[in-house]
Amino acid sequence: LFQQALQLRRSLLGEHHSDVAFSLNNLAGIYEVQGRYELAEPLYHQSLQLLRSLLGEQHPNIASSLNNLAFLSYKQGRYELAEQLFQQALQLRRSLLGEEHPDVATSLNNLAGIYQTQGHYELAEQLYEQALQLTRSLFGEEHPDVASSLNNLAGIYEVQGRYELAEQLFQQALRLKRSLLGDQHPSVANSLNNLAGLYRKQGRYELAEPLYEQSLQLTRSLLGEQHPAVALSLNNLAALYTKQGRLTEAEPLLVQALAMRQQLLGNQHPYTVETQQSLVVLRQMMGRSTKKAERSLLGRLRSLFQ
Repeated sequence: LFQQALQLRRSLLGEHHSDVAFSLNNLAGIYEVQGRYELAEPLYHQSLQLLRSLLGEQHPNIASSLNNLAFLSYKQGRYELAEQLFQQALQLRRSLLGEEHPDVATSLNNLAGIYQTQGHYELAEQLYEQALQLTRSLFGEEHPDVASSLNNLAGIYEVQGRYELAEQLFQQALRLKRSLLGDQHPSVANSLNNLAGLYRKQGRYELAEPLYEQSLQLTRSLLGEQHPAVALSLNNLAALYTKQGRLTEAEPLLVQALAMRQQLLGNQHPYTVETQQSLVVLRQMMGRSTKKAERSLLGRLRSLFQ
């Protein structure tokens, strides 16, 4: 439908029209959520270039385009570029919309996310807290954006080792998403995955496993088999199995995750490299485990003949 709309707008309005820019942006957005980043990127660039020529630099739609391109760059692992674009979008939104606006809260969240990825945890925490406070003041407690902000703040507490606070916020976010969005939603799958990850770090494997499995099942049913979120779920469940010593169960999951990430993200993406390294380490562990078992068996056999 987005492709049809773009084609029709081009034929009726010509190339140089804001509706054509919006159609390019929308089509790019659907490619992005499908994990087809190589198709999304040129459309986002075309949309931004067209809007700049039509609206100039000082317009909220320019900020939205910058934000969308930044988010795609983030997903591609191009963190420095993403940071620059997120900063531009935030600065533009503040100057055009003021401080008390939902788009400003979104930009604060997004910029905090890239700081977290880069290890700038104090900066990330400050921006996440600002975003949560602003979102609550704009929408109240019962809103999906509040759930997302809670989830994001929990994530920064987790990497700082503040597990009790992180658990409380992850659980709040999950409850809120379920009540507002229902159980069959990608955002719910994301919250299940995040809470499971926290339990895994704490060594609470019996709590983590069912949440990882639910997240994987839900992600597959909603997004299909070939999606970066499915690869993430496979990778995380494999990591849990590895921690539990279930190496033969972990290996096929890592193989699937690696193949998916190579296809969707490319060989140089940080997530692809991470999965590749995990698979190498796992196979080394399996080799050591096999040799240890062989030595144990030989020892028992020797004792029988002594």
